[in-house]
Amino acid sequence: MSVRQTVIVALSGGVDSAVAALLMRNQGYDVQCLHMTNWEDDGYCDNAREFQDAKRICEQLELPLHRVNFADEYRQSVFSHFLDELRLGRTPNPDVLCNREIKFGVLRRYAKRLGGDILATGHYARIVNTADGPQLLKGKDQNKDQSYFLHHVHCDDFRDVAFPLGDYLKDEVRTLAKEANLWVADKKDSTGICFIGERPFTEFLSHYLPNQPGPIVTVQEQEIGTHCGLAFYTLGQRHGLEIGGLQEYEQAPWYVAEKRVKDNALIVVQGKHHAKLYCDFLRASEPHWLVDPLRLAGSQGTFKCAAKTRYRQPDQTCAVRLTGTDGLEVVFDQPQRAVTPGQYVVFYDADRCLGGAII
Repeated sequence: MSVRQTVIVALSGGVDSAVAALLMRNQGYDVQCLHMTNWEDDGYCDNAREFQDAKRICEQLELPLHRVNFADEYRQSVFSHFLDELRLGRTPNPDVLCNREIKFGVLRRYAKRLGGDILATGHYARIVNTADGPQLLKGKDQNKDQSYFLHHVHCDDFRDVAFPLGDYLKDEVRTLAKEANLWVADKKDSTGICFIGERPFTEFLSHYLPNQPGPIVTVQEQEIGTHCGLAFYTLGQRHGLEIGGLQEYEQAPWYVAEKRVKDNALIVVQGKHHAKLYCDFLRASEPHWLVDPLRLAGSQGTFKCAAKTRYRQPDQTCAVRLTGTDGLEVVFDQPQRAVTPGQYVVFYDADRCLGGAII
């Protein structure tokens, strides 16, 4: 008689991870759940409530629940890098680093110490194990697919990982929760920065980054306002600029087109589709590949694929040219809006995620 494998399910207290636990239990695995805290409770990130939600789920499913605190690791490995990037005028994506360093780093190793053979999470993505190693694929639900956030995880760290929701649509997941009478079936999805919760972003950052006011200027270098610090803005942003009613300009919305660090200036344009908001070329560094890039690029050092420069963006066809071990260039078939330094460009061949790099 074969021994049942033990699955540790990362249980947040939401519907996705709850259904992941339900599915793994129904498949006959020995399932245990693990709730992690990665930020100290401060009124916005309600860790106590989330833990109680996870506990209630486990009571319904009759599964054991463990609890662990990775707040120190999160600050050191993710949040400190997040602040460093903001200080340099870039717009980082902490969710990508959190997946690599926390969920499939320290959490995965902790699950092993609990005796887990497999770590399961509620991500909308798929893993296919092949002779060449695990392949990361998009989830069935194209609107919820999270492979973008997972592209930076080391390939070997996917070997003992399961994504039970990968073949489901979000509506199907909620239906499964209702059929199992899980009380979280209609619970609202969480948003905001990973593990930091939903909060006024500028107010939150002001506790860690000083205000550094500077001019808001047009592309003609006319000063039309004052910003509170480049770290608090991102390309393509409309809200929070507090400019308007300028007599010499039309009453069209203003958008951030550039963050000019050298003179602390925020460059803005009018109109959502202003030409300065678009580009068809980018450079990226620190590539992380889930496939052999030399096999993709061949002797010419280039290859065609699809790419995303932000989460939930439809695939954009492009050509990628490798520029050494730590860089690449991307030329898009169509101009892209608000390509943002510090974010990730992630590459795909149909549903397969090939890897990505920092813009």
